[in-house]
Order: sequence, then C-alpha cells, then structure tokens
Amino acid sequence: MIAFATALEPLRSANRMLGYEAYRWRLASVDGQPVRASNGVECGVDTSLEEERRRMSGEGRPSMVIVCSGLNVENYRQKSVYAWLREEYNRGVAIGGLCTGAHILAQAGLLSGKRCAIHWENLPGFAEAFPKVNVYADLFEVDGNIYTCAGGTAALDMMLKLIGEDFDDNLVNRVCEQVLTDRVRSPSDRQRLPLRARLGVQNSKVLTIIELMEANLAEPLSLLEIADHVGLSRRQIERLFRQEMGRSPARYYLEIRLDRARHLLIQSTMPVVEVAVACGFVSASHFSKCYRELYARSPQQERADRRLAA
Repeated sequence: MIAFATALEPLRSANRMLGYEAYRWRLASVDGQPVRASNGVECGVDTSLEEERRRMSGEGRPSMVIVCSGLNVENYRQKSVYAWLREEYNRGVAIGGLCTGAHILAQAGLLSGKRCAIHWENLPGFAEAFPKVNVYADLFEVDGNIYTCAGGTAALDMMLKLIGEDFDDNLVNRVCEQVLTDRVRSPSDRQRLPLRARLGVQNSKVLTIIELMEANLAEPLSLLEIADHVGLSRRQIERLFRQEMGRSPARYYLEIRLDRARHLLIQSTMPVVEVAVACGFVSASHFSKCYRELYARSPQQERADRRLAA
C-alpha cells in the first residue's frame, strides 16, 4: 500500500501544481473486481484485463503500465497477465513494477538481460529464480522502457524522476514540498539502513568484517582469511565479536548464512540441497541440523509451513 500510494500521489500533486491534468490514470485488476491489500484495505478498480485489451489499439491505450505487488509474489501465476504485459511492451508502452512487481515482469519474460530493482527481502530468491536478470538492491532502476523500484517510499523517488523528465526540477521541488520530503534520492541510494544503524555497532573493524561476511555467503571465508583482510589477529576478532555482537564470529557468520537460506526457502522453489550449497554448507544434513538448531524446525517444515500460510 505504501508503494501504491507513493506512486500515485506525486502525479496528483503534480497536476495540482501545474493547474491542469497532465497525468491521468486508471486502476485495473484481472477481473475488474476490487483488490484487498495486505493491510486489509480494499481498493476499488476502474477496469479489467479484458477491457484493457480492447483499449490496446485505440485512444485509451496507456503510455505506461505499472504492476504493483507485495507478499507471496513468488506464488503468483497468471499467464493472461504475462501475455498482456508482453503485448503492451511490444506496442511501445513503458512497463513498471512496484515493490515485488519486478518478479511479475520477470515471469512475463520482460527482464532478461535487463537491470531491475526489487525489495531487499525478495532479492535472494529473485536472483536464484531469474539468473539472466541483473537485479540490484537499488531504490529504483530504469532500463530502456522498463521501470522498477524496490517498493515502500522508493516509488516516490521513481515517480519524481519521471515527473522531472516530463517537466523540470522546479516542478519536482514543488511536489517534494507538498509531500514533505526534502530531496529526490538517487537510484543507487541504499534500501536498508547502514550496518552501523541497523546493528547498533560502532566499531569500524567489526562492521568491515560483517560486510565481508555478507558478501561471501556461498563460499564462506575462514577466520584466518578475514583476519588477514582486516589486519587483526583471530584472538582480537573473537574478543571484538564477543564485546560488540555477544557471540563468536563463527556463530554470527552461521546465523547470517541461515537467514539467507530462510529467504531462499520461502521465496524460491530451489531444492533444499541447492539452498544449502548456495549458503555455503557442505552437505544437506549439516545444513538441516544447523537450521533446526536456530529456528526449531527443519528446512522442509519451513517450506511446508510457508505454503500452508500462502
């Protein structure tokens, strides 16, 4: 809902600042029925997929189609939507995706060889499911006629960029003042809080080590390799992690690998053994043992519970 609202509101505000209707939009669902958001709010729509197909060759053809999706997008299967998106794109219509919308665009075959952005929580599963797509943890990405953003307030930044391209920075600044934001973030601005703020850690050496760990999950570094990289001894690293993180560096490294595995189990259909390998475990049995110790359930139970919840 945040991504949906922050994509629409800049357009409304731009119209108000300009004094005329520069932007118009309509909301569509597959069957023309209202759609219930994950927060329980029901959103009415103006049109259906069938009606949009009839508009393709007429005056009502849009200049841009934006797909908005959220949780459990990996379970969404709607061939008619994929076909419609491809048809619109082939007719020169720009295609956009909000939040996890990139997943639907990828399923439609529109992102192969292209850059895109998706919410950080969905990035691991997306990267494994669509290896031919260049996915980034950016706020938004524009590649030709394809626009994708990570969701949340990143939709605001992407739409402000569009408004700036259509008009000028003066209008963008006036819209920013209306929606009480002080700047347009660049596409490459980070989605997540910096490690220092996210973890509450101030020690720069510990932060550097954690960044190293997060960048090497499939092939974990040894503590000796980490020590050589940061110029500390193994004993110094052990002591720092006990002080700052309340656990050993090996334990912390294991936990972030298991967290990555959990995202892959939830968001992808990768076999458990492949998830294990992707997260640096030498065997499925060792992976399952570690996973059960941390989450009190097996990887298979995690996936089964997720399917029941969906």
